[in-house]
Amino acid sequence: TPEEKARFDEAAEYSKAANGLSLVVMRKGEIIYEDYAPIWNADKPHLLGIGTMSFVGVLAACAAHDKILTFDERVSDTLVEWKDGGDKEKITIRQLLGMCGGIEGTNPMNAMPTFRLAVMLSDLTAAPGERFSMGPVPAHCFGELLRRKLAPQNLGVGDYLERRLLAPMGLRIGFWRRDTDGDPILYSAAFLTAREWAKLGELVRTGGSWKERRLIREEHLAQCLEPQPAQPAFGLGWWQLGVDDPAVTVIVEGRADRVVKSTEPKKPPFTIPPKTFAAMGKGKQRCYVIRSSQMVVVRMGDTSLKEFTDSEFLARLLGR
Repeated sequence: TPEEKARFDEAAEYSKAANGLSLVVMRKGEIIYEDYAPIWNADKPHLLGIGTMSFVGVLAACAAHDKILTFDERVSDTLVEWKDGGDKEKITIRQLLGMCGGIEGTNPMNAMPTFRLAVMLSDLTAAPGERFSMGPVPAHCFGELLRRKLAPQNLGVGDYLERRLLAPMGLRIGFWRRDTDGDPILYSAAFLTAREWAKLGELVRTGGSWKERRLIREEHLAQCLEPQPAQPAFGLGWWQLGVDDPAVTVIVEGRADRVVKSTEPKKPPFTIPPKTFAAMGKGKQRCYVIRSSQMVVVRMGDTSLKEFTDSEFLARLLGR
């Protein structure tokens, strides 16, 4: 409708004012609106940054569907070097992917570790489930776990990602950086167009179906959206927006390492609808899943911290 298009145009202008490059709005799997900056176009992929993690939780859901793993099994059942008789032995796959297994997210080398190196560098700094720490180490420890579980099938993690998820959806990756072992870097290395990232969002919106074909059982995909006790806004690669919680989550370039309690919380300019989820990456890369409107919205750009907020953008897009 003209009213809806006016809202989308307003959201597009807000995004572009903050160095936004692309905006795609999808409803029920069909693209209904697109807008691109003059220097960008529909076929140009952008780095997702930590938004790459949106694929990792979904990939784990595929593996759960295929009975390769369960979310609540112990990581040490596969990474046997973690059988230390202490807390490290107790970490579950759910906690590891939820960045609250107690493993420090970053590493002393301040480098993107390979899967095997991440296991070696993993440093337990808290009891499982007690602290949220975002970073490549837990993500790549999961990569090593999945690599070992796939080895009997003679499949690598990249092979499984392609065969199980990308190919059935016709989802085209622009580019995905790999580590020195040839494995896809799971934490922050995928380049996609807005149209292609929206496809993953649609799979999440439908609970695991693509074009009326069931790819993942709904109960498995739902695990990606369940918040972690140590971080009430984060699932497994996906953030839940509009959480009715007295804690205000401070998100810095896709990370949320601390929760700040405000004695006088400011009323947000817009109440984000419940059951709204988002994958987030540096530069304010966003893949929003808005189930109440049956929409997926992808926004990409090169934006600094204070120029763009989710509530302001969604207020324009959905109407205040």
